[in-house]
Amino acid sequence: MAAICAAAICATAAPSARAAPEILVFAAASLKTALDDVARQWHARTGARPTVSYAATSTLARQILRGAPADIFVSANRDWMDVLEREGSIRRETRRDLLGNRLVLIGHGQNLPPMKIGDLPDRLDGGRLAMALVDAVPAGMYGRQALKALGAWDRVARRVVQADNVRAALAYVARGEAPFGIVYATDAAASDKVSVVAPFPASSHGPIAYPAALTTGPANGKAEAFYAHLFSAAARPLFERQGFTVVE
Repeated sequence: MAAICAAAICATAAPSARAAPEILVFAAASLKTALDDVARQWHARTGARPTVSYAATSTLARQILRGAPADIFVSANRDWMDVLEREGSIRRETRRDLLGNRLVLIGHGQNLPPMKIGDLPDRLDGGRLAMALVDAVPAGMYGRQALKALGAWDRVARRVVQADNVRAALAYVARGEAPFGIVYATDAAASDKVSVVAPFPASSHGPIAYPAALTTGPANGKAEAFYAHLFSAAARPLFERQGFTVVE
């Protein structure tokens, strides 16, 4: 956690200038398929068009700390939202857990048979294991934690290829550049070029939670309305269709 705080505070690059959209959402890369659907739903209902910027949670949090004009932030873990809360970058009273997810091991190709995670070091056979950045990106952090808990990390650490975010890790496996990868179940569902070969036990890593909050930027009634829509009964099936668990 201290490493996260230090990385966030020390980042110095300024956000690029651009015209402000009606609603600007910063969201973890793993939300792309589902949140794109929710944004289209909202546009069809209201005419307002949310703009969603997807990247690693760590990257987005640092940009908000540097003053990026996001209206809403949806994180892939609680730690980075904690950082923004401590720095006064979100409206604390709006912070709520929105979604949950599951961590899975995927392989390149369709309809692959299941395997035991303990067999991964031997199954790699010189190949790479694709993961999001294990020191900063939630999916990578959860993945390393799970592999350590299952006694496999020391045997695979040298074979890990780290990607900027979880969707980039998925792409490595989908293209066959890595035979296996660790992603969220919802990411695996977004590609027909990978198979889930093993789920990670929930007990092997911390709870996967997606907290959302309004930022402390200028008041934006349209953003506040879209934020409320994320938690609505109308949005719920769009998230569930992609495999997310909606927090009650």
